[in-house]
Amino acid sequence: MSKILNKLITLSLFALLFSCSNNNSIYLTKLKNSPSYENSKLTLKHLITDEDDYLFNFEIDEYILGEQTNGNFEFQIANSAQGQHIHFILNNGPYSAHYTNSFKKKLSKENNIVLAFLSRSYHESVKNKDAYFIGQFGEEKIDLSKEFLFYSRPKGTYNGADTEKILLDFYLINNTLSEEGNRVRATINDEEFFIYEWSPYIINGLPKGETIIKLELLDNQNKLIENPFNPTTRTIILE
Repeated sequence: MSKILNKLITLSLFALLFSCSNNNSIYLTKLKNSPSYENSKLTLKHLITDEDDYLFNFEIDEYILGEQTNGNFEFQIANSAQGQHIHFILNNGPYSAHYTNSFKKKLSKENNIVLAFLSRSYHESVKNKDAYFIGQFGEEKIDLSKEFLFYSRPKGTYNGADTEKILLDFYLINNTLSEEGNRVRATINDEEFFIYEWSPYIINGLPKGETIIKLELLDNQNKLIENPFNPTTRTIILE
């Protein structure tokens, strides 16, 4: 009887330890319940240049900059108090957020790949065929018909309750994801996740301190798709 009792206690302790370990691990969940904005549109209407100063003027349809997005989530997620905005990405660097449809940017004389897309107030991109602009400016050119992944979120430093649920989001150009086709490998603090659907995700279980995130756009043989911005690695901080 005592042997059986000891075995039960051992199994219970093992289950408890496994549960604690599992609760502390990093895992991804799909972000749901965002408004879709299927008919929203972003169009570059005017571009004024003055040496390395570029004035971008966008026309926006069926989307309101500065408005708070009703995400209807059961948890807190990092959100901009200034509301919905445009994410402006230059050469796949960290985005700048713009809350008006017209703004200036400095570009180099070399090649500049510009991606701009509509963003919800909590930084999730609007993923429809008309919600983005891509173009290149400068003396050097690359083939924009290639398949691209542009990194968007997470970014920067997170504090308080914002550290519990971290948005993972990226923008695809000229390709899509599926189990039979292209996929994304997300490496988060050395843990690998394969993503087969272009969707926003929540990173759960991140520890405090630095987190390193690497995104790779892969083909159906798990080979890296060649373009100047693949892969992308970023570091964020949770305080």
